[in-house]
Amino acid sequence: MIIGLTGKNAAGKGEAANYLKTKGFVYFSLSDELREEAKEKGIDAARENLIALGNDLRKKFGTGYLASKINDKISIERKEKKNDFVVDSIRNPGEINELKKNKDFLLLGIDAPVELRYARAEKRGRLGEAKTLQHFIKLEERENFNSKANQQLDRCLKMADKVVVNDSTLEEFHKKIDAALAKLKG
Repeated sequence: MIIGLTGKNAAGKGEAANYLKTKGFVYFSLSDELREEAKEKGIDAARENLIALGNDLRKKFGTGYLASKINDKISIERKEKKNDFVVDSIRNPGEINELKKNKDFLLLGIDAPVELRYARAEKRGRLGEAKTLQHFIKLEERENFNSKANQQLDRCLKMADKVVVNDSTLEEFHKKIDAALAKLKG
């Protein structure tokens, strides 16, 4: 089974991925693929630079480019008899469509109220340029362009097979993930 994770900044995608890793899922991240590309090109891995690089790569090579690299890695892992994978940082519908080439792919959306996400980002020191909640919201709007090659987080969340709202304790979030997986497995 391949579980893809999509959601907005500080919603809990990383925590969901970490939880799935404890259950034996092999971890991949589209953001890690992007960081590798940035390193090869000598680009600083700051958030804004990665967003711009991702948009540029999707324009040049197609919207599923980064996900196709993950699919190649999954194929290699399957030869090693590994079957459960989690793919983090899905931000474009083309990436979802590329990952759906795997018959066992399911998309899990992770969401949380914006005020809570802002507080989490602030606590982690990952607000970037955002100094206020309003500025945080404005910066997020840039991640929802209608351009085919850009990030489209709202569209990705709408494409999710199941959405988990991460607005309580970590233990409760893990229970919600387990319940979502049980429903997705059918």
